Amino acid sequence: MSDWRPRLIASDMDGTLLRSDDTVSDATVVELERWRASGVPVVLATGRPPRWMRRIREVLGSGTAVCCNGAVLLDLERFEVVEEDALPPDVLRSITAGLRREQPGTWFAVEYGLEFRHEPVYQPRWDVDAPGVAEAPLEEIVAAPAAKLLARHEDMDRDSFVALVQQVVGDLATVTTSSSDALAEISAPGVTKATGLARVAATHGLGPEDVVFFGDMPNDVAAFDWVREGGGRAVAMAQAHPEVLAAATDVTGTNDDDGVAAFLASL
Repeated sequence: MSDWRPRLIASDMDGTLLRSDDTVSDATVVELERWRASGVPVVLATGRPPRWMRRIREVLGSGTAVCCNGAVLLDLERFEVVEEDALPPDVLRSITAGLRREQPGTWFAVEYGLEFRHEPVYQPRWDVDAPGVAEAPLEEIVAAPAAKLLARHEDMDRDSFVALVQQVVGDLATVTTSSSDALAEISAPGVTKATGLARVAATHGLGPEDVVFFGDMPNDVAAFDWVREGGGRAVAMAQAHPEVLAAATDVTGTNDDDGVAAFLASL
């Protein structure tokens, strides 16, 4: 694949495109713009909700972002939701009730595109006082369709908790994680970064064989599998989770060493 060049560049954000200080380096911006100028679209694929995309929009400007692990497609230029695959209220009620029975110390929050609601006991780590963020009782949280359900436990370790959530949820939804904490991210059945990327690629007349995708956490594995099995390049950051490293076709430097820019420059 020495002469292979991507026709679409896709990247996770946290731990991948973004450095530890939550910024994108000038070198990375220059490299992405170089590819864009040659007609290669750049797509962000993140667990972040749309409301967390305003700052990256100021840096990259335009394009489509795959948000909420594939549940939401966001037009960055217009800052409008293009598509959304939501969890319906009956499924939200079933999952939260089952998890609360199995592990009473589980607390919940939901992403509704630009809005975020969490139980009073749930301890959000970011955006505590941001616009659109509010406390609400569980019965209110699950009363409307949600792009992503978050389940958190303050005492269990991450892998044990996520495994428990997967067992309880079964085929009602898709479960993944992108956090170092015991936080499970729950989306509609079959919805992953892979499905979101596939929809965006199709709008450009492209398939997985045309894509290079960069990632670092378990919520990137589905997209890695889609790209790798289709003949594209799935590139793990040097500090990536072991599951990501195992699914990769290539490994680049860390996010703090501008690994994305370095790999793209090598092509």
